[in-house]
Amino acid sequence: MQVLKVVAEGVTTSFRYPHFMQHIHPTYELPPPTTIYGHICSALGDWFDPHGVRFSYHFVHSGRTKDVEHVILLRSGRGRLKGSHFPKVLEGRVNPFQRDLLFQPRLTLYVNRPEWVDAFRSPRYAVVLGRSQDLFTYTNVEVIELQQATRAYFEHTLLPHDMAIQIGRGVTVTMPRFLDYYRNRSPSWERYIVHKDRVLLPDDAPVRFSHIRYGPYWIDPTTPAYKEAHRGVMFLSFIDEEST
Repeated sequence: MQVLKVVAEGVTTSFRYPHFMQHIHPTYELPPPTTIYGHICSALGDWFDPHGVRFSYHFVHSGRTKDVEHVILLRSGRGRLKGSHFPKVLEGRVNPFQRDLLFQPRLTLYVNRPEWVDAFRSPRYAVVLGRSQDLFTYTNVEVIELQQATRAYFEHTLLPHDMAIQIGRGVTVTMPRFLDYYRNRSPSWERYIVHKDRVLLPDDAPVRFSHIRYGPYWIDPTTPAYKEAHRGVMFLSFIDEEST
C-alpha cells in the first residue's frame, strides 16, 4: 500500500480544548483530526473532499510547559465626548490566561494520498500545527510502501476507541473530528484512544476475545524494529465510518 509520509518538526505547539475560553487553555496530548485536516489543507492550498481520505500519525514532544497570554475582550460603550458623532465606542479589557504548550513537537503523518507529495514539498501556505504562530518545517516528505504483518507495535498515536479492548491501556478522549466550513464550521465529534506507551499486538493484549480480529496490521517497515515487529499505522477518517 503506497502512502504519503511526512515528518514535520517545530518549537512549540498547543491543541486547545474547544470548550475552554478563559483563564486556562489546556492542550490535548495529541493533535485532533480537525487539526490534521487543516494542516493538510494548508499544504494543498484549498479544502479537499474528506470522503475516502484516511490518515494516521505518530506524535512526540520533549515536554510540557505553561505560558501566560492574553486576549482583549471588546464591548461597545457610549461615547464620552460631548457632541461626538460616534455615540458608541469599543472598549477593550485585557484578559490574561495560562496556556499549556508542548515543547519540540515532532509529527510523522501518513496519508493515503501519495499523489499529494508535491504539495507537501512545496506547500501553498505557511506550515503550522496548532496555533497560527506555531510554525513547523517539513524535514522529510516521501512516498513509502506500507506492508501488512500479523504483529505490530503502537505508540504515541491516536487510535479508534474500539481498540481500547485490544490494547487494555490509553486514555479515552472526545475530540473534534471534522469542521464543516460550508455549514458555519459545524463540528462533529468522536471518541478516540490517546495511546503513548509502546504496546505490541497481539502479544501484549491483556485479554483475547474471540469476536475481535487481531491483525493483520499495516506497518511502516522503515521504523525501528521491536521484538522483530515494526510500528503499526492505524488509519482514521474525517467523516467515514471507522474500521479496526
